[in-house]
Amino acid sequence: MSIDSEEDLIGLQRIGRIIALALREMTAKIQPGMTTAELDQIGAGVLLQYGARPAPQLVYKFPGVCCISLNDEAAHGIPGERVICAGDLVNIDVSAELDGYFADTGATVPVPPVAPLQRKLCRCTRQALENAIAEARAGRRINQIGRSVELQAQRCGFTVIQDLTGHGVGRNIHEKPREILNYFEPRDQRRLTAGLVITIEPFLSTRANRVVTAPDGWTLKTPDGSLTAQYEHTVVITRGQPIIITAA
Repeated sequence: MSIDSEEDLIGLQRIGRIIALALREMTAKIQPGMTTAELDQIGAGVLLQYGARPAPQLVYKFPGVCCISLNDEAAHGIPGERVICAGDLVNIDVSAELDGYFADTGATVPVPPVAPLQRKLCRCTRQALENAIAEARAGRRINQIGRSVELQAQRCGFTVIQDLTGHGVGRNIHEKPREILNYFEPRDQRRLTAGLVITIEPFLSTRANRVVTAPDGWTLKTPDGSLTAQYEHTVVITRGQPIIITAA
């Protein structure tokens, strides 16, 4: 969507704050020995408290409130009885709707003790998000977002998972522009416009550049077992720095 009024911005900021709170609460309470279902219920409680509806269930009938993915799982992991262990990488993706507005956020949380490779992957991916946000200004080509992510991955010696991308958001969880790539595609001549609402979400891996679907039909994981990390914000494009809707 593109913002047409102050009401649109306020509505987006409201749901953005709620999912940011949910993500922060979940991140703070991760500990070895809990199940991913227990972690999911923490996020569910925050959304319920504010009257927000989980987008994966609402739009796609996903069998969980949040997507929780571990280690080589890049996205769409189903919360369940899997136990979180020390040293795991836990990716939490929270998206929800309130009063007709949708927002989407996510982060990868390393569970102590953290190995140097995991720490480096998370630090690099978070920096890729920050770099990409800095590129997201009205008038610039969308492919500059992907260029900045790809360059950051290369500097760190990691790879970009090319088949997971950012997207438009706002009136639904996935809207145009679709496939905001995390690598540079010179043929993509689309430009960002003021008021456009998008997610920026780099997915980096220690080796893989694509994902496969697990037998559960939802979870997307690397084909070689390599680790992944992802960080995500919903932003509103302006002529200057974008407005980060999902800042905690």
